[in-house]
Amino acid sequence: MQNPLFAAYETYLRFQLGLSHRTVEEYLRETHQLDTVRGEQGWDFSTLGHAEVIEYLGQRRAGGAGPRTSARILSILRNWFDFLQFQHLRSNNPLDLVESPKLLPVTPEVFSLVEVEKLLDAIPQQTPEGLRDRTLFELIYSAGLRVSEATGLTLDRLYLVEGVVRVTGKGDKDRFVPLGSQVLQWLARYLEEARPRLAKQKRSMAVFLNFRGDDLSRKGIWKNFKLYAVKAGLEGKVHTLRHSFATHLLAGGADLRSVQELLGHVSINTTQIYTHVDQGELGRQHHKFHPRERLTQVSN
Repeated sequence: MQNPLFAAYETYLRFQLGLSHRTVEEYLRETHQLDTVRGEQGWDFSTLGHAEVIEYLGQRRAGGAGPRTSARILSILRNWFDFLQFQHLRSNNPLDLVESPKLLPVTPEVFSLVEVEKLLDAIPQQTPEGLRDRTLFELIYSAGLRVSEATGLTLDRLYLVEGVVRVTGKGDKDRFVPLGSQVLQWLARYLEEARPRLAKQKRSMAVFLNFRGDDLSRKGIWKNFKLYAVKAGLEGKVHTLRHSFATHLLAGGADLRSVQELLGHVSINTTQIYTHVDQGELGRQHHKFHPRERLTQVSN
């Protein structure tokens, strides 16, 4: 039987904070892990202090949690104790004075435009599955979708005449993303030629279906992407296409605020990481083409 406190916490996360299903699962998983240690140590959540929580975080680091994971755990546990205060089960949050680990910005991995084309060209189009995947990965790149957004996409959210797609992102927040002419052509072809053959008389509203006519899963997308990436001689993940979408837009002159809206980022700080990628490219171009740099290369 589920602990009533954790059931209330799940409700708090879903409806008070509006977090996505996957985020709620992660928060519950981390708090349950703390609860297990609390039971072993004989701690009480109402009186658990700063020292005990620091000890717990130390155990997690000793178990292999790096700075980024530790920061995530700290954020989740800080939220948990906020909830206990909200429930009037505590008068304070023992993590209020604990600083998160300093994290260096992680430059996202991206494909060049040539590499994106190489990947897409590696997908055969002779079968319904191949045409589906060509359309799927074209859409993920062209609209900057997360994998979960692609799997959750339904037919009633495609507006091909208007050239937009309505996407449900994190926190169940909707956004409209414009579609270019190429991806619109692929979608029209997929919906006419491949999807009816995949559907097999089933009535799923999902845009992308597997060979049984069921909704295509994230696991299926990851597996197929890996096969095409190997075939194209590339290394990366499906999410690399989303990173590439943002980076290519910024490199082409798009403003940061527009890219933030297209990606569905709540904070522009999240989007700013792609400016580091662009700055890195500027550095490489400077090193390659600046006269003094070129002179140095010749003299060497």
